[in-house]
Amino acid sequence: MSASSRFDPLEALAATRHEFGEHGGVNMSVETSTTFTVMHGETMPEIFRGVLGPDHGGCYLYGRHFNPTVSVLGRQLAAIEGTEAGYCTASGLGAISATLMQLCDSGDRIVSGNTIYGGTYALLHDYLPAKAGVHTEFVDEGDLAAVETALQAGAKVLYLETMANPTLEVARIPELAELAHRYDAKLVVDNTFCPLIMSPARLGADVVVHSLTKFINGSSDVIAGAICADTEFIGQLMDLHTGSLMLLGPTMDPRAAFQISLRLPHLGLRMREHGRRAMYFAERLAERGLNVTYPGLENHASRELLDRMGNPGYGYGGVFCLDLESADTAQQFMDILQNDERFGFIAVSLGYFDTLLSLSAGSTSSEMGDEALAEAGISPGLVRISIGYTGSLEQRWREFENALRSVGLG
Repeated sequence: MSASSRFDPLEALAATRHEFGEHGGVNMSVETSTTFTVMHGETMPEIFRGVLGPDHGGCYLYGRHFNPTVSVLGRQLAAIEGTEAGYCTASGLGAISATLMQLCDSGDRIVSGNTIYGGTYALLHDYLPAKAGVHTEFVDEGDLAAVETALQAGAKVLYLETMANPTLEVARIPELAELAHRYDAKLVVDNTFCPLIMSPARLGADVVVHSLTKFINGSSDVIAGAICADTEFIGQLMDLHTGSLMLLGPTMDPRAAFQISLRLPHLGLRMREHGRRAMYFAERLAERGLNVTYPGLENHASRELLDRMGNPGYGYGGVFCLDLESADTAQQFMDILQNDERFGFIAVSLGYFDTLLSLSAGSTSSEMGDEALAEAGISPGLVRISIGYTGSLEQRWREFENALRSVGLG
């Protein structure tokens, strides 16, 4: 699909999200059964052979396989992402690991961007080589020549984040998709930072994964993930003999699926307000000459890419970074914001309705080690700020200014 083709994820969701409850409720019912009845004995073997299933005869088997409530959420997320199908998992890493294990066999290679979430880095750098014999080469995804060289050596997967955590560099998805496909690799994109803002599958990605824990859920009360892809791949993940979701078992609880589904209709409102506030803070900090990173700023290297590839109207994301160079200064700054100004919380994660502050090198990127952090451009004093939307904008900026003055940056 052309990057310029008009696509509104919320329009796609509205056309999909029309589920009635069991007794006519405006919300879908929650199916909490772990196992499902068949009406005739001969049906069960046909389900196990894959002849019958939710989309073939309406037959459900077991909660680790398919669940009706989780299936509805998967269809809704597929609509948002513009893919044929989707299914949900118990966590974002559950979605990532199941996807990579499905695509790779022992001895295969992965090429990955060198700036990714620390948990994913540990999975690729440490866990998969030791446990599965799958090795990863990390490259700067902004250097297309380096990516091509890595792919030429043979790879099953090119793995990227739409917006890198925490540097916020935006991947050139159409060009990277073309490179991956040229060398028979699948492009897997983590779109956690950019729901609604970007639609990687429409730009050429084969699989889109999410940590639903973050912006999509929005309340920091549910751990969840999702995989959006074509129908064939989702079916492979659920195969009773070789399916990574079926056999590794990162099963989403249907109650979690119900909660998240109810929050999708106001995702657009939330993303716009996150983005509006992030832009305001980033512009004010840039005016002061501070080292702020936000892809919505005119001088950010990724601004043009987002304008060209993104879905208009949803902003540039709810995360910005302020580099205070020194870890001591950054920690003092966060302490003041939380404990004196009550501006937000020193906590990992993002996408919450209140602001979350973290020092990336000492938390969500710490798995990378000093050399990898330096190569990714993550300094010891880089503060990642997932801006919330509680309180008035004026109040929150005043609190932020007070903290800046307290560390000598006012």
